Amino acid sequence: MPLDFPAVPPSSPGSPASPGAPAAPETLPAGGPGSPAAFPAGAGRFAPSPSGELHIGNLRTALLAWLFARSTGREFLLRVEDLDQARAGAEAAQLRDLAAVGLDWDGEVLRQSDRTPVYLEAIRRLQGEGRVYECYCTRSEISDAPRAPHSPPGAYPGTCRNLSEAEREQRRRQRPPALRLRSEVSEFTVHDVLHGDYTGVVDDLVLLRNDGVPPYNLAVVVDDASQGIDQVVRGDDLLSSTPRQAYLASLLGLPPVEYVHVQLVLGRTGKRLAKRDGAVTLGGLADLGISAQEATAMILESLGLPGTLPEALAAFDPAKLPLTPWVFEPPVS
Repeated sequence: MPLDFPAVPPSSPGSPASPGAPAAPETLPAGGPGSPAAFPAGAGRFAPSPSGELHIGNLRTALLAWLFARSTGREFLLRVEDLDQARAGAEAAQLRDLAAVGLDWDGEVLRQSDRTPVYLEAIRRLQGEGRVYECYCTRSEISDAPRAPHSPPGAYPGTCRNLSEAEREQRRRQRPPALRLRSEVSEFTVHDVLHGDYTGVVDDLVLLRNDGVPPYNLAVVVDDASQGIDQVVRGDDLLSSTPRQAYLASLLGLPPVEYVHVQLVLGRTGKRLAKRDGAVTLGGLADLGISAQEATAMILESLGLPGTLPEALAAFDPAKLPLTPWVFEPPVS
């Protein structure tokens, strides 16, 4: 039985918003993939989750996203990915730090928490094509279920894919369902500027969690298309999830994007940089007498670029970016 989603009110182009009112929710672009009438001009973006202060690795990715966008004449947008509970004050602190390292951005900051109707519209579109089914599995059931040898950890094994209506009725009494995509492929190939062609596993990914919250993989695809983003620069820890997102975008008739997955920053132990590594935020570095401008210069120099943003932009060449991670060793007092 299809879930009854709330109606999405049609937008009224040209209607002025009342002072202080939130912007009317956008809808998915109409038209086929790549339709010039359907999508705004190209843009890049940085999209942090407001879970705390940005560290040097986050800021390095943001600077790279800005350099890729500005060097190709694109707009540069900011989006706050706050579908999960945000830490109080984190968004303001992140925006402050991005400005402190010299980044500017175009337009208003978009918040995913304001856009649930747009995500539900995308689910309705897929549901109308018979691409959605209910799933009642817990995380432990998924992790314990047998799966094909090539499937990565956490890939959904299809337990609820072909339940009968009677079986679904019984499971609904025990647990509210999530919604999953009925994928028609087991893998999908994307092209990345730094990594070349990359083929990854596609499973029946979640489209709506059983608490009613849309997941990252759906929201990021919908938002990139709605914002006219055609260049995605982010950490290479997200490369493995990109085939799922690109496949989902293709089903929704959305245009492909240019992917650039950049190297993460590591701590002195060789593991991904984290706040446990010491003074890795602008605030922590400031306590040691290192200014935001000096921190920016350190980041740019790690990329083989001059130490100011204008100079770095003039010298920026993706082909010359280092292909190995930067190991950041925080200074000590």
